[in-house]
Amino acid sequence: MSTLDWVIVAAYLVWIVWDGLRLSRRTNEVEGYFLASRSLPWWAVGLSVMATQLSAITMTSTTGQGYADGMRFVQFYLGLPIAMIILSVTVVPFFWRANVFTAYEYLERRFDAKTRALTALLFLVSRGLSCSVIVAAPAVILSIVLGWDLTATVLAIGLPTAVYTMFGGVQAVTWTDVKQMGVIIAGIVAAVVVLIAGLPHGVSLTSALHIAGAVGKTRALDFTFDVHQDYTFWSGLIGGLFLALSYFGCDQSQVQRYLTARSVDEGRSSLFMSAFVKIPLQALILLTGVLMFVFFIFHAEPLLFDGRALHEIQASGRTADYQAIDRDYERAHDARMTAARAMAAGSDGARDAFVAADAAVHVARARAVALVKDVEHDDTWTDVNYVFPSFVVEHMPIGLVGLIIAAIFAAAMSSIAAELNSLATTTVIDVYKRHIRAEADDAHYLRVSKLATGAWGVFVCLMAVYAVRLGSLIEVVNRYGSYFYGSLLGVFILALGTKKANGHGAFFGLLAGMAAVGVVAVHWHVAYLWLNVVGAVVVTIVGAIISRATISRAT
Repeated sequence: MSTLDWVIVAAYLVWIVWDGLRLSRRTNEVEGYFLASRSLPWWAVGLSVMATQLSAITMTSTTGQGYADGMRFVQFYLGLPIAMIILSVTVVPFFWRANVFTAYEYLERRFDAKTRALTALLFLVSRGLSCSVIVAAPAVILSIVLGWDLTATVLAIGLPTAVYTMFGGVQAVTWTDVKQMGVIIAGIVAAVVVLIAGLPHGVSLTSALHIAGAVGKTRALDFTFDVHQDYTFWSGLIGGLFLALSYFGCDQSQVQRYLTARSVDEGRSSLFMSAFVKIPLQALILLTGVLMFVFFIFHAEPLLFDGRALHEIQASGRTADYQAIDRDYERAHDARMTAARAMAAGSDGARDAFVAADAAVHVARARAVALVKDVEHDDTWTDVNYVFPSFVVEHMPIGLVGLIIAAIFAAAMSSIAAELNSLATTTVIDVYKRHIRAEADDAHYLRVSKLATGAWGVFVCLMAVYAVRLGSLIEVVNRYGSYFYGSLLGVFILALGTKKANGHGAFFGLLAGMAAVGVVAVHWHVAYLWLNVVGAVVVTIVGAIISRATISRAT
């Protein structure tokens, strides 16, 4: 990167950390630290909700997902608007008026201590793992830009965020989120502008989308009903609905956002913002990936975007194998570029030639990926997370590189901060205060809260080093969640919708739901979005049956 780019990134980091620490003056009591004394306006809460979701994974892995698979990932969000409407009518007013710090605190009032403890534990495990993936995504960027070791880059990202979150609490998290959303959107728009401007003469935006559409990149909806496919209209509408209900209704990282609002109505409005803005924004990010696919048709595209993989191949003595694949790839790439230009010019038969050449490119890349997997003995290796970083470093103009890197930092820090704050809240309120020290003053709990935030920061940094090797990071984080979220949703369905449900039903229903998700995931290989449906349904049914049986026995 140029000196100007470094200045932009450094100025951003200094500004955002200073701003977060400045807000620590407002957090001298527990409610102010965890809930901002319920004083935040709806638009700030809404932007914080979106910033928590729009992590660096969205900018790096989702763009890579768009490059590789096109627009179909947008189906993942089809259930989101419906979920937001349902939650705004039911959960938001309920939790806000219940005057609780965490969603799980209510479960003890409704059921018993063991149900609260189990749900809090599941949240801590699932959110801690997911947060590690959120740290890993920007670490990929810095490892490419700086040539640093992944461990060093993970620490460079995670620790500063933990510092301002430790001292600033939810006030710092929310107001820095507001500023970071502006940086994120500016970065995305800048990338789109550069991609469109980089199209060769004679290739318009319309022609570019037509070229991408020839190989299915612009196909956003798939109405096939197949539970083994990850992204279809039905998996997004049904499975995505259950995932969104559980994430925004049961996950402390989201519940805590609207508990900071000034009123029930403002809490509802914050969710409506996400309901109607999230899908267009996500579509724009996926479109960025599709435009990268077209951009690389007409520009030099590496066979492997992860440069370190090539070094591994060279060190293994398999360079000749790689070179043979690379020659085939270059021939296919040239043929694809020629066919794409002919398509843009309206030449008859060019579409078929383009599709055939693109298939040849895909085969060559698949061979290269297989070679890397064989060399590294890692069947999960993929370079989809490196596509956008490579584009930024190699093709963005001076100054804009710094803006994009700052935007990725912004996306990472906003999500990490929110996750760390919610993890600390649950640790202190649901574990420490409930089971270790029930009586103490606010000063004591504030000290413990800051220590908990720092401890979680260290944990997610350690896990992030492993998470970066797990494949497409946007899928990894949602797979993590899908193993837990549906079952947690089932518990809250029992709590809010079934008057006769009791603690035994909720507790053992949750265990049954988790077991069912595990069995289905391992033996049936169902697409992960459907695991949310399985968990919620099993917990609700088993919980209702056990509740009825234990009530009957008691009477």
